[in-house]
This record gives sequence, C-alpha cells and structure tokens, in this order.
Amino acid sequence: MLQLILGGARSGKSRLAEKLASDSGLDVIYIATSQPLDGEMNQRVAVHRERRPAEWGLVEEPVELARVLRENAGEGRCLLVDCLTLWLTNLLMLDDPQRLVHEREALLDGLAELPGEIIFVSNETGLGVVPLGELTRRYVDEAGWLHQALAERCQRVVFTVAGLPMILKGPAL
Repeated sequence: MLQLILGGARSGKSRLAEKLASDSGLDVIYIATSQPLDGEMNQRVAVHRERRPAEWGLVEEPVELARVLRENAGEGRCLLVDCLTLWLTNLLMLDDPQRLVHEREALLDGLAELPGEIIFVSNETGLGVVPLGELTRRYVDEAGWLHQALAERCQRVVFTVAGLPMILKGPAL
C-alpha cells in the first residue's frame, strides 16, 4: 500500500506515519531526506531519532529518493519517507534545475513497481498566502503538483490537523 500523510508544521503527521509503520508489523526502514545543516535542524532530527524504535533501519538520502526506494522496498517491509517537502527543497537548491524534473519523474514512474508498504510524509504548504519570492512561489507550486501526482497513485491519503487524521482517500485508519 502507498500512503501519503499531509499536514502543516507540528500537525502530527510524522507521529501518525510512525504509528502506522509500527502498527504494520513489518520491518521498517526510515528514509530521512533532511540535511541538518544548523543547530535547530539538528535538534529536530534528534527528536525524531529518539521517538523511533531502535530496531528500525535508517537511510539518509537528501536527493536520490527513487533510487533509495528501489534499493530498500520489499515484501514484508515498510518504508517511511519523512519528508517530501525537505526532499523537494534539497532539489530546488541544486544548481541543476533539470535534476528536480528527473528525480520527481523517477519517483512517480517507479512507485507502481515497488513491493511492500510505503508511507510518505509531506508538509501541506498551499493553504496560506502566496509567497512573495520567486523561489518560494516555485516551492509551493512544486509541492502542490507533487502532492497531486502522489495522491493519484496512493491508496490512502490522510490530512492531519492538530494531531487528528482526516482521511481524504482510501480505507479508514
């Protein structure tokens, strides 16, 4: 099953995804896309690490998500990707604008062939005001298009607010 868990900052989306992964009864591999480049991000990463069960595997990959999914997906395994908007940010910050197109297409094109369960976590950024800067507007647009394309491919899509999941598509939790 492919699942997409959306929500704003501190909405409970990661906690929900971790619970779903844990409840799956499968071997879990946590795929982290962040690049902790400052003290605040290091603290956020530490909180996530402390919350995860010690037996979960960990793969840290900021750019080549499709490759990591192919290498780690398997029957009897749950991959938890946290988070897609950090992955998107990493791609937008590269000097090669075609890299985003290539990596997004590789991700979307390869999903149907992946065995096991995959849970994606992502920030919903399209509910606020339109940002002033060109890069920020591109980020919001790219995130929205990515979420739409993933939602089409996922069997379950959940929007999380204040720790409460709202099913947008698929079976109840």
